[in-house]
Amino acid sequence: MTVSLQALVAAADDILEPSYFSDYCPNGLQVAGNVDVARIVSGVTASQALIEAAIAEKADAIIVHHGYFWRGEDPCIVGMKRNRLASLLANNISLIAYHLPLDAHPVLGNNAQLAKRLGIVVDGGLDPNNPRSVGNVGSLARAMSATEFADHVEAVLGRRPLLELGHKRTIKRIAWCTGGAQSYIDKAAAAGVDAYLSGEVSEPTILAARELGIHYIAAGHHATERYGVQALAETLAEKFGLNHRFIDIDNPA
Repeated sequence: MTVSLQALVAAADDILEPSYFSDYCPNGLQVAGNVDVARIVSGVTASQALIEAAIAEKADAIIVHHGYFWRGEDPCIVGMKRNRLASLLANNISLIAYHLPLDAHPVLGNNAQLAKRLGIVVDGGLDPNNPRSVGNVGSLARAMSATEFADHVEAVLGRRPLLELGHKRTIKRIAWCTGGAQSYIDKAAAAGVDAYLSGEVSEPTILAARELGIHYIAAGHHATERYGVQALAETLAEKFGLNHRFIDIDNPA
């Protein structure tokens, strides 16, 4: 089956409601290709490798979490940016990207999907005053030591996380936010949780964990954000009867 590109993007917008977010990039259709879509490829980041894989799959559209046209970047279409756009345009492939809206969605979002895989019960947002909070607070089914939980994360995500011990207690209550959300550790500590998990880590994050008395786990930007885009693309594929394949271009960051 096929669906118009316009209808596909409208359905994604209806699900994720990007207009509610002040984001660092445009959300939705970033590059227009075929007017009709039968085959979707999804991936974390619109790298050249993902585009080439989509070309091999004869995809009409690529859906990603990390697209293009980030705030503050050089707007000139040269070098790597030129090559990526040229590949999309030459093959008439659309690029559809959702950043913060895909992090925050309560069912399909990166944080919700990560919680589902790690067995965390979501209790609410990391920012309790924001109904579209990017980041969550929740509970494990049973208390775990910090090292036991790190082992669990490794088993689920397939990579060893960085672990900083902030106290001697086990982990029962936890806050998390996928990707580059290490600076939210202050919010996590204020929420009174035992541990905070993000994707990336910065030098100050380790010091904050020690001084705030909170366990900290950095599980990888890419590794923590593989699941939201899969869930979104699969939902759209099922809705419209489309062919969908998630392609994981591994990234150790």
